[in-house]
Amino acid sequence: MQKGYVQIYTGNGKGKTTAALGLIARAVGSNFKIFFCQFLKGRDYGELHTLKKFETVVHERYGRGVFIRSKEYVTDEDKKLMREGYESLKSALLSKEYDIVIADEILGTLRYDLISVDEIKFLIENKPETTELVLTGRNAPEELIELADLVTEMKEVKHYFQKGVIARKGIEK
Repeated sequence: MQKGYVQIYTGNGKGKTTAALGLIARAVGSNFKIFFCQFLKGRDYGELHTLKKFETVVHERYGRGVFIRSKEYVTDEDKKLMREGYESLKSALLSKEYDIVIADEILGTLRYDLISVDEIKFLIENKPETTELVLTGRNAPEELIELADLVTEMKEVKHYFQKGVIARKGIEK
């Protein structure tokens, strides 16, 4: 890739991770090398099984494997694992080894003070010229939106979760 850009997928609607995975599917078809990491993800999601099949995708998950619902549930172990995850992400990005680096739900870490805005700004400002950087998660702060080249907001208009439908295998997980 001659020029990589910074993309943000944000908003309260469904589809941020799905958009990132769609980008992976397209990029794998062009034989791009991809580093895809996930913060704050809990359960066994379907994409975990799919990603193992792609030779050009490196996938890492950071956290205890539980969904953090509020700051009161953040543990010292969460802080340690997120710190290790951030350092792994930073190393992968700065290595220039990958065409695309995707940090799924990294914006969600801001809510729990696990990673700082300044640390995410560092990633954006020090991204190699030829690497595409994708950041996902709710509530992207304005200062990150201003630094990004593309921002897509997923807006929830209507969702069946409001009717009590739980996450379904193969659709939401």
